[in-house]
Amino acid sequence: MITLRSFYRVVLLGIFSLAATAVVALPAAEDVVRATTDQTVARLREQKPDLQAHPEKIYDLIHELVIPHFDFPSMSKWVLGSNWRDATEAQRESFIAQFRTLLVRTYAKALLEYSDTDIRFLNSEGNPSSNVVIVKTEVDQPGGGAPVPIHYRMHISDGSWKVVDVSVDGVSLVSTYRGSFASEISKGGLDNLIAKLVDRNQKISLVSPEQAAGDAEHTSP
Repeated sequence: MITLRSFYRVVLLGIFSLAATAVVALPAAEDVVRATTDQTVARLREQKPDLQAHPEKIYDLIHELVIPHFDFPSMSKWVLGSNWRDATEAQRESFIAQFRTLLVRTYAKALLEYSDTDIRFLNSEGNPSSNVVIVKTEVDQPGGGAPVPIHYRMHISDGSWKVVDVSVDGVSLVSTYRGSFASEISKGGLDNLIAKLVDRNQKISLVSPEQAAGDAEHTSP
């Protein structure tokens, strides 16, 4: 069974392999994942020496290729659950910003570990009457072992397919954070959670990839 640490490392391949592509006619969700995965891996391999020398540049790569293709408002709404309904507009905007930064800063440098990983596409799941499609893949682990299933839950937003959740080995990213965030909110409120996210994000940018991966084992801010 994949460990929580491995979960957060492997999910990187899924989260950050969905890069930007020009959309003329809306393609199938699987085609978007397949094409943009190839683009992202190519960029990682091409820029690997520069990224190893200047790891902070990985943030620019992520913001260029990844951020526009994730629906962070929807992800934030589902992560907060009922707390989203009670939040002010300012709290919502602050949470979205910090949640996005948390994902980027915690996992960015580990991207380099997956540039040579093989990905296989399985049958996608969709419903003609639904706006949601689940794109299924499996990924070989760099250290060997059984392939890890990675599923992308996507929907159409603003005329393009966007990711709203990623599950690895059956574990949902949104559900994982939803539980830990709900616990923090029950202790000190939403503003307290946002403040802790701000603090964590400032610290994450200063630690090594190994420390960041270890920190990711503890999902509460």
